Amino acid sequence: MRLRAELIVEERKPLSIIFYEDRNFHGRHYACSTDCADLSPYFSRCNSIRVESDWWVVYERPNYMGYQYVLRRGEYPDYQRWMGFNDTIRSCRSYPYVSGNYRMRIYERPDFEGQMMEFMEDCPSVYDRFRYRDIHSCQVKDGYWIFYEHPNYRGRQYFLRPGEYKKYSDWGGYNSMIGSFRRMRDF
Repeated sequence: MRLRAELIVEERKPLSIIFYEDRNFHGRHYACSTDCADLSPYFSRCNSIRVESDWWVVYERPNYMGYQYVLRRGEYPDYQRWMGFNDTIRSCRSYPYVSGNYRMRIYERPDFEGQMMEFMEDCPSVYDRFRYRDIHSCQVKDGYWIFYEHPNYRGRQYFLRPGEYKKYSDWGGYNSMIGSFRRMRDF
């Protein structure tokens, strides 16, 4: 008796995000499956978003500038659901789910000086763990991370990939105040 082995390969869906001009997924819309530095030709405003796979970072301005919003798979029926300040989205980048190690070092001063603490888990309150309200520099050793302006994952968001950030403006921060952070992972 001869056994036949079959290799079953599951076709992976392309990354996709759909932007809608009106709330609750109405109005003109645009589906995107790759990074896009300028979305302005496709829609004038964005009031709802449907993320069909993986993670996306959407930006308020073209060329990945301005406020950042980190979105995971799911539905966002109005811009307040992604903590948006307004209905303006002008660029986006995709990031696949990453499993594995997460490690980051934060510092109280620029250029990796002063008090340092290493994290491998989410932190809902930087002050409770670090005793400082400001992070002036950090080193992301492993994984993708999201900084939030306020405790409990609220306020402005900043996306960080592995690398060195000598000052808060290196991660796009307007100031050094970070209230919480979490790993970018499948929840």
